[in-house]
Amino acid sequence: MAGRIPDQFIDDLLARIDIVDVIDAHLPLRKAGREFQALCPFHGEKTPSFTVSREKQFYHCFGCGAHGTAVGFLMQYRNLEFPEAIEELAQMVGVEVPREGGAPARSSDTRELYGVLERARAHFEQQLRQASSRERAVAYFKGRGVSGEIARRFHLGYAPEGWRNLYEALNAAGIDDTRLERSGLVIKRERGGYYDRFRERVMFPIHDRRGRVIGFGGRVIGEGEPKYLNSPETEVFHKGRELYGLHEAISGGKPSSLLVVEGYMDVIALAQHGLGNAVATLGTAVTGEHLDLLFRHAPEVVFCFDGDAAGRRAAWKALETALPRMAGDRQVRFAFLPEGHDPDTAVREFGPEGLLRESRRFGLSEYLVDALKQQIDLTTADGRTRLVAQAGNYLRQIPDEAHRVTGARLLASLAQIDEDLVREQLGFRARRRPRAHVAPLARFTRRTLEEQAVAMLLQRPELAAGIDAETAHALAALDTTALLLAVQAQASGGLGTAALLERFRGTPHESTVLELAAADLNIDPEALETELRDAVSRLARKAEDREIQRIRAIPFAELTAEQKDKLRNYRRPVAE
Repeated sequence: MAGRIPDQFIDDLLARIDIVDVIDAHLPLRKAGREFQALCPFHGEKTPSFTVSREKQFYHCFGCGAHGTAVGFLMQYRNLEFPEAIEELAQMVGVEVPREGGAPARSSDTRELYGVLERARAHFEQQLRQASSRERAVAYFKGRGVSGEIARRFHLGYAPEGWRNLYEALNAAGIDDTRLERSGLVIKRERGGYYDRFRERVMFPIHDRRGRVIGFGGRVIGEGEPKYLNSPETEVFHKGRELYGLHEAISGGKPSSLLVVEGYMDVIALAQHGLGNAVATLGTAVTGEHLDLLFRHAPEVVFCFDGDAAGRRAAWKALETALPRMAGDRQVRFAFLPEGHDPDTAVREFGPEGLLRESRRFGLSEYLVDALKQQIDLTTADGRTRLVAQAGNYLRQIPDEAHRVTGARLLASLAQIDEDLVREQLGFRARRRPRAHVAPLARFTRRTLEEQAVAMLLQRPELAAGIDAETAHALAALDTTALLLAVQAQASGGLGTAALLERFRGTPHESTVLELAAADLNIDPEALETELRDAVSRLARKAEDREIQRIRAIPFAELTAEQKDKLRNYRRPVAE
């Protein structure tokens, strides 16, 4: 197992690279005042709203909200994992990526596995084209209407009958038993020796989003069990994190939506009819990691299932998984195919445009309420009240207010209850009434004082030196300053904004610090130090007030000499 990349190396690397150069190598930037602009690569737009700050080493899109460091850009734009993005940046400046504990970089060991799997893909593909026993496989694909073009696009293949075809072919190419076993392609016999995992099956290579082969799915030809067989979990293949067809779906650019179906052949059939945005899970229910991966590549996810009981169960599981991930412009929809159809037969009968049109379609909240109301009598007041209570248990899991409000409004309409009463029962914010225009500055000042201080520190980390140890100790008495003190402690090491943000990657504070780093402070740069000092002073006074409140609650006879001194020296009224 490769060791962890040291924080100090990441700090030094980000100090050496320029985010403008990194992004400009992938999309053209143009100067716009002190910053650079481009059309956002993460959503469709005609007017540039994507900005890059050389000063902060940070990018931000005012249209879709995408933001981050050079590392984050490569991860989102190039579909890289964090270590891979660091490797890319290190190559730009000609340095090797070290690992703690002296372990080698991820590279050589894992790259060998990718190489083995790629050779296996080529072998299976060749067998489909050349093997004398391929007739059944060819007949299967032709019977499903698969063209040669689609077969080549998805690198479809064939594992002929026989126990050691692949093993002997790869062994002859110099690939040893250990690597073959680690790749999941062969199985070790109890009495010694190995045999092929896949035999007499049509083969579907599974690619990661970068296009590397990470595993295989095989479908038996004719009768036999299991009907579908997947590669086992390996160092590079994790079923709960990968999606079949994702690489092909995103290879032509960022799709507006991704269609989630149930099997390999569903993806193939839809691609054959021009719907190239379909993906499938790998024999598992939809996981949170699947959804996070889907939303990295498209703002809308459509779950397309059969309308039978199994399809409804899969849809409900997908809904439960999606609820806590509904934020920003993310959209989830559900489409249930007409009875008796799967995606293959439906697209043949109704065509690519009619596939969803002929399905029963729901938005997230619509499906939630529709599924719950099937078990409740809505003709009674008690039933309508039960519906609100049950739906509320799910709606409260949604982090985004706009999505929650949509659900509450739909619920109120169906239950014939005033929307404000529904919101009150669910604990949601009351409806906003028309109000006077708010100046742009209020967008920032509506944040808490702690958030304002964090935002200023993130954008000018060198100001952390102005918060001395005594002040930091005083602030620790407030339960709302944990993030401020964490940022101050990291920034005191002389980090720039980008390196400071990367220190919070993978922590519960990651999204918060990115959002605050992108905030428009509306403060003159020359006044920023004064503003931060004022904010910290106000927080220190607030902490002192809390301490005095605590001391005053203690019987006088039990006070220490130090506590009595604090009371004597305190002259300010206690803040409410």
